[in-house]
Amino acid sequence: MTDERAGEPDSGAEPEGEDEPDSGTGVDSPADGVDDSRAGGGVDSPTERAAKPDETTAAPDEVATYTTDERTLDSRVRWLWIGRALLIGLVVGGVATAVAFGVDRSWLWVGPVVGVFIAGLGVTHSILLYRTWSYEVREDSLFLDRGVITRVQTVVPYVRVQHIDTSRGPIERSVGLSTLVVYTAGSRGADVTIPGLTPPEADDLQTRLKRLAIESEGEDAV
Repeated sequence: MTDERAGEPDSGAEPEGEDEPDSGTGVDSPADGVDDSRAGGGVDSPTERAAKPDETTAAPDEVATYTTDERTLDSRVRWLWIGRALLIGLVVGGVATAVAFGVDRSWLWVGPVVGVFIAGLGVTHSILLYRTWSYEVREDSLFLDRGVITRVQTVVPYVRVQHIDTSRGPIERSVGLSTLVVYTAGSRGADVTIPGLTPPEADDLQTRLKRLAIESEGEDAV
């Protein structure tokens, strides 16, 4: 006897071709669409940008390292000026004596008197000038103070500085001194000179002024 249920499909079997959805690889979750750059801090906030220093300009404490207090000249420059004054007095006295000898020999005494007088004035002026000569490297300018009869104070802004030279003549080399010349924009008379510096002092001052001039150009361009 044939079993009629043999040709009927098994109701308990699963239909072919129907796959169950994978719960692990389905639709992306909303968290997957978030940009990782937000978590890592991509763009700085306005507050953070304001807190960052500008790399193009030097910090105030760095600029302050190139400044100096008021400084005076080396004492050897005083003797250099005194020697020059004595030489001028000797020349003037010799010329006056020669003139008196050719005109009236009874006036020969005038030559030495004139020479001593000129030399005395020159020596006194040299001593007083040395006492009044000073310079100071400030954050924004070079300040010079000198003068005997007329006191002259000069302020040279670094934005006007074009270039800086050091020079040593034969007489300066003989006494171990040097001169710094600061060339500025404008008229030729605007250039300033600082005599009576030792070679290390002149080189150091040249480096300081050069650095401050570069910094001032950067600040002026901002």
